[in-house]
Parts: sequence; C-alpha cells; structure tokens
Amino acid sequence: MSSADPIEAVLRKAPLTGCQLREARHADAYVEARRAMEICNACRYCEGFCAVFPAMTRRRDFADADLNYLANLCHGCRACFYSCQYAPPHEFGINVPKVFAEVRLRSYEQYCWPKPLGRLFRRNGSIVASAMAAGTIVSVLLALWLIDGAVLFQPARHPGAFYAIVPYWIMMSLAGAASLFALTSVTIGAMAFWRDVAGRQQVHARSVRAAMYDALSLRNLDGGAGQGCNDRDESYSKARRYFHHAMFYGFALCFAATCVATVYDHILGRKAPYDFWSIPVQLGLWGGIGLLVGTSGLAWVKVRGDPTPTSASAAGSDNALLILLALTALTGLLLLALRGTAAAGILLAVHLGNVVTLFIAIPYSKMIHGIYRSAALLYSALESDSETRRSSPGYAVPTSRDARLALPRQSPPSE
Repeated sequence: MSSADPIEAVLRKAPLTGCQLREARHADAYVEARRAMEICNACRYCEGFCAVFPAMTRRRDFADADLNYLANLCHGCRACFYSCQYAPPHEFGINVPKVFAEVRLRSYEQYCWPKPLGRLFRRNGSIVASAMAAGTIVSVLLALWLIDGAVLFQPARHPGAFYAIVPYWIMMSLAGAASLFALTSVTIGAMAFWRDVAGRQQVHARSVRAAMYDALSLRNLDGGAGQGCNDRDESYSKARRYFHHAMFYGFALCFAATCVATVYDHILGRKAPYDFWSIPVQLGLWGGIGLLVGTSGLAWVKVRGDPTPTSASAAGSDNALLILLALTALTGLLLLALRGTAAAGILLAVHLGNVVTLFIAIPYSKMIHGIYRSAALLYSALESDSETRRSSPGYAVPTSRDARLALPRQSPPSE
C-alpha cells in the first residue's frame, strides 16, 4: 500500500468531489480544519515542527473543542505551510495556518462574555478603531467641558498636578471599572474554554512550569528547527519572535509601572507626576518604547509577509490590536515628554481615554489570544506529561479521560 493511501481514504469519506468539495470545505472553518487535520494526521510529515502536531497525533477524530484547542495552540509560524506537499496549488489545498486563524477567531466569539458581544469579533478592526476614536474624542470634550482652562492648560510639574487636572476619584473609577470588567469577562471566557478543552483535568506544577516557559519564551515560533518563522517564504527569520517579545514585555513593564506608582501613592504618600529617574517613570518609559518597537515591527512583518497562509477575516483583529497598543504607548510617551508644557492636560485626558478603551476592548480584541494560547499550552504540557508517564515501565493505565486521548473514542479501554 502506498504512503498516499491513508490520505486518499480520508478524502473518499467526503460526500462531494472536485469544485463542489472545495466550495463546501471553505464554507465553514471547522469543516476545513477537520479535513486538514485528518489529512495531516495521515501524513505526519510536520510532527516535530511545533506543539500542534504532537497534540494532533493523540487524536483520531476532531470535535469542535479539539479544533479550538489546536487552533489556539498554533502560533502561526508557517513552517508547516511551506513544508507541506499538499499546500496550494495542490488540489488538496492544505493551509493549516490560515484555517487555524479562522478557527481561533470563531473560538474568541464562542467563548466571549457577555455572549451578545461576541459578534464584535466579526468586525473587530472597525469596532476597535471606532472605540479608540470615540474614547479620544469623549476624553478631550469632557476635559474641555469640566476642567477649568487655567488648570487644563498649565504645566504638570509639581506633585499632585495630574490630580488637579483629572480628579483622583474619576481616574480610579474609570480605570478600576474598565479593569474589573475586562478581568471578569476574560476569566469567564477562559473558564469556558478550559471546560470544553480539558474538562476536569488535574493540573500539575510541572506542567504549569513547562507551559509558562513555552508562553514566555515563544518557543513555538521557532518552526521546529530553531531558526524562526517563515514569514515571507521558505527562508527563516526570528524577527516576529523578537518583536512579539518587545511588545509583550513592554506591556508588562507598563503594567509594572502602574503597580509601583500605586505603591508610591498609597503607601509612600508620593503623588504623581514623579521625577524622570523614579522607578515608575523608568518602567513606563522603557515599557512604552518596547510597545512601540514591538507593534511597529510586527506591522512591518505583516506588510512584508506572504498573505497566502493568513486569514483576511482575522487581519482586522490583528491590526486593531497593534494600533490600539501603539497609540496607548505613544500618548503615554508624549505625556512624559510634554508634561512640563501647556499640552499636559489634554495629553493626560487623551492617554486616560486610550487606556480605558484598551481595557474595555481586551475581551473583544486580539489581546485575548494570550489567555487562550496559554491555556492551550498548559493542556498540551499536561498531555505530554501524561504520555511520558504512560510510556514509563510499570505504569498502570488509568481509566481517566487523559489516558483515553491516544485511543479511538469509539473503543475506550475497559474498566
């Protein structure tokens, strides 16, 4: 029997052929993703490329929850696309990065809370852009309406000057409400995703450490060979990994700056704005620079990249996230640079509006991918750990769901 026979067997299960089959499989992302995974599971050429393919080989069929898990486990390095003998223009048309990008978008909508707002993902780019514009305009108008011009247009040099422009209770109420809403929405969505993917799977510290390392190092953007992503063609580049690191750790430094400033304010009794060499300012400065470098670099990679293994439906969400983060960082850096001028008040209002918009948009923007990808990496680590333990000498096979992953679902092990 030839090596192509298992793949031909998969295709023979399809009720349609030729142009009809191609049209049907592109009508629904899950249908196309399931077809791609069945063919990939028969081929297995890419088994060592990233975490997706070992997870794929542990399954014999692919429910929607399995596809949500695999799609969020995929980092879009494109190594499989450029290595696949069945990629376009082959008639099988296998394009795993593209279809997984579409499934990821569907999963964001599926697990979104509140549910009716899940539709925002369908037009995410225009929605986020409109929200950013509205947040900026409303912030400026409220500042002009509510704040005395003598206060609004004076330099913010002395401690407490920011609170003279925007009262502390207003600043904390807006930021606190937006953060609480984002945290609640993200938590509910992540719990629903975990229930569908992992069920009641027990979590071990070893797997948590492995997942954290994979998430923080972006190891799966190495394309299996340790040489990076295939952004433009078969050639490798680590640019996307480095820019993603700059964006993520820049955001982390900005968050750390906010936390340290809270300690300064509530424990040390020191009011903003702080001097240039203070810890909050230095953390915010380098965090903002990291955000700008990361978002600009990722935008550059996208513009230069091959559009074939990308999803047009997900492009709006990707671009909206980059613009949202870049504008938030830019307004923060401008506020730092110009706080000693008459523009300080307007810049503070604009920056606060951008930050509030950012946090409200987190559950409905591409930023949510970090949560679901981390959860997928954790479950991948749990699966890998369970597989290792099952292969160890003297291991007694349990009857848990974890032990059944490597077996056909229609024939579970006997109790």
